[in-house]
Amino acid sequence: MAQEGIKSRQELRSEETKRSIREAAGKLFAERGFESVTMREIAKAAGCSHTTIYLYYKDKEALLEQLALPPLAELEQKMRFHMAQTEQSPRQILNGISEQFIRFCLSYKSMVSVLLGTKAVRVDEKSPQNELNTLRLRMFSCITETLDHIIQARTEEERIQSSRIYFFMLQGLVTTYMENEEPMEQLLGRIVPMMEEAAEILLLGMRQKYKE
Repeated sequence: MAQEGIKSRQELRSEETKRSIREAAGKLFAERGFESVTMREIAKAAGCSHTTIYLYYKDKEALLEQLALPPLAELEQKMRFHMAQTEQSPRQILNGISEQFIRFCLSYKSMVSVLLGTKAVRVDEKSPQNELNTLRLRMFSCITETLDHIIQARTEEERIQSSRIYFFMLQGLVTTYMENEEPMEQLLGRIVPMMEEAAEILLLGMRQKYKE
């Protein structure tokens, strides 16, 4: 029993150390950018030695995955939930997906560029080399698949391009309000109607273009 108690305390300390490392890494990545931060600096900010950090994370890429995978997996799950609502129109589903993306970005203001952009690959990459980029591409495909039911893109290139344009629109809205300090629901109450109107105009233009 005593041995089990000692092991439990060791495990708790280990989890606390890993949590401190992740928090320090997230803060430094957000403040200075992924590339400019070193593992030694992360260890110092986390209050552990530069040798200890390598017991838990082999490099910055491993740390990035540990930071990004849980929140992005949750976002994808919420997007897929909207896509499964067969009683809704494709336009309603797209609105739901878009609102979830905006909510996510506003919830992770300081980290959103790290979570979505650091070490990212092109959206038309066929074989991403790690789990994080595989997840990012699955999330992007939620937009592409839903747009397929709304606009009639004629080629794969048009499908990807229309999804990129729509995604840029969402990013623009998010960036505009990133420094806003209003409560989340109050802010969403202003952003979502603008997003829906912007999306309607954008989709009308896309449908017209692909008819030409």
